[in-house]
Amino acid sequence: MKRFITILFMSTCLVGAAEANELRDTALEYFKPLPSTIPSVRDNPITPEKIDLGKALFFDPRLSASGVFSCYSCHNLTTGGDDNLETSIGHGWQIGPRNSPTVFNAVLNEAQFWDGRAEDLKEQAKGPIQAGVEMANTPENAIATLMSMPQYRDWFAAAFPGEGQPVTFDNLAKAIEAFEATLITPGPFDAFLNGNDDGLTQEAKDGLVLFIDKGCAACHSGVNVGGHGYYPFGLIEKPGAEILPPGDKGRFAVTATIDDEYVFRASPLRNVSVTAPYFHSGKVWDLKVAVQIMAESQLGEELTDSEAEAIVAFLESLTGEVPEVTVPVLPPETAETPRPTAEVIR
Repeated sequence: MKRFITILFMSTCLVGAAEANELRDTALEYFKPLPSTIPSVRDNPITPEKIDLGKALFFDPRLSASGVFSCYSCHNLTTGGDDNLETSIGHGWQIGPRNSPTVFNAVLNEAQFWDGRAEDLKEQAKGPIQAGVEMANTPENAIATLMSMPQYRDWFAAAFPGEGQPVTFDNLAKAIEAFEATLITPGPFDAFLNGNDDGLTQEAKDGLVLFIDKGCAACHSGVNVGGHGYYPFGLIEKPGAEILPPGDKGRFAVTATIDDEYVFRASPLRNVSVTAPYFHSGKVWDLKVAVQIMAESQLGEELTDSEAEAIVAFLESLTGEVPEVTVPVLPPETAETPRPTAEVIR
């Protein structure tokens, strides 16, 4: 009898393993695990010196005109890499127009911002510094601020050796990109894709099957489970104005092409369970509700509660391990450092 139970147990395990392998093979047609090393970026070799400089710049509020806001303000590394607000707050406590995307794994996106207006993180890093509703500064004043501090001059020289004038706005952006490229968060889904059958719970596996079968993976695929491709929000049925504000026409503002009205880059879904609220408008705080809205709006599918809950379980497996980041001690100001201002610098 004992031998019979052992054989039955082994047989059950083999069936379970076979099913897991089949699901994994299917999943690998749509997704890729996160890289195990820092990904390379175009025209910006990543070095330890550049990463350290970029980390300091990422945390430094003196890159803003007011001396209050930094990259970290909207991309808090302790709360999912975003600010957990409907839309971000910037210079003069202005409320921005869109929800802040997570910085985690952003280096793997095809383009940056909801409308894809920045080709890469180098370009993205320059935008908020100059935006009147965000950091409200100018490249000239930001560089004057950095040049006023000897420690920053030394750090730039170490990060960009051989350059006659390393403290430039372009190099500032490259350093921030280098640091952000380190913010990779492998999670249970990666363990499953890499061969660990126990990486996902059974409910998460059921949710993965639904995510693929219902068509979610048509837009949310690849290593970042999204982050590439542009799609109309409301492909089948437009959500209400409270979720899709009529004044924000998405990629149309970039291309001025009528076909791009209300078109947005597919959101990357890694760490989505800890980056509420959802959508570019930030109007939905419940992930299950967001899943149901997307199913109806994009796929014409009305999910049952159990189906939506299973998909949420899969999405929770995309929550990864946050890399340990030590808060840097920033260089002290000098008499030459530009003083903070409440004005928008032009």
